[in-house]
Order: sequence, then structure tokens, then C-alpha cells
Amino acid sequence: MRNLLLSLIALLFLSSVAVAGNGLISIKSSRDVKGTADRLEKALEMKGMTVFARINHAEGAQKVGKKLRPTELIIFGNPRVGTPLMQCAQSVGIDLPQKALIWEDEKGQVWLFYNDPEYLADRHGIKGCDEVIKKIANALGNFARTAAVQ
Repeated sequence: MRNLLLSLIALLFLSSVAVAGNGLISIKSSRDVKGTADRLEKALEMKGMTVFARINHAEGAQKVGKKLRPTELIIFGNPRVGTPLMQCAQSVGIDLPQKALIWEDEKGQVWLFYNDPEYLADRHGIKGCDEVIKKIANALGNFARTAAVQ
């Protein structure tokens, strides 16, 4: 019975998370774009992360007379996390600070996307830093779930 319950919980979680071949992890959100972005920003700040910018792409589009479904980008980081990764391969700095894109698709479903740390490790040829990558992956996953699902 316990195994069945654990399997159902895992299936529920995995049904809302997908890793695309392009290095992005996507999570379905149960909230609107603003609500998801607000929760993400709060979760990041509570864990000592710095939110460097929050960009509302839909507002930007409106300023030039274009329409865009709700879309926000949050740029965040912490040198305690990013520096060890850059010590493994300094070129990863092009992908730092971290970013999360929250957007609404044509069906009204809201998504939270972020870069898969494993993909970044492959992209930059990072070797011997598995613990750093694992720590970042766990943290990003927790932030995303807090914002989108919990």
C-alpha cells in the first residue's frame, strides 16, 4: 500500500514537470503568471537569493503596440552558489545569474521554465562538480515547485 501511495505521488509530481531536449525544465503552474512570479520571488528572497530583475515582457510588448500573453522573467542568484559553479567552468558565467520564465500558453496554461543544471554542465564541459550541480538542481526544483505547485 505504501509503495502504491509513493508511486501515485511520484506520478502526480512528474506529470507537472518535463525536461525538454533544449535544456529547459518546465513545470505547470496552478496559478496565473503574476501569482507564480510573486511566489517565486518571495521563495527566492526567503532563501537569501538576490532577485536582480523582474521583467514583464507583456508590458514591454504593449509599449510598442504589440500583444503578448502574460510573460515574466525573473533573474536571480547568489555568489555562494554561482561562484563554485564558475570555479568548475568559468564559461558558465554566460548562463548566470539564473533565470526563470513564467508564461501563459495559448490554452491559458501557465508554465515556469528554467535551465536544467545538467544541461549547463554538458554545455560548458563541467567535470568533477557533480555535488555543485546536484545542489543547484535541488534548489531550483524546490523554488519552482514552491512557486507553481504548492
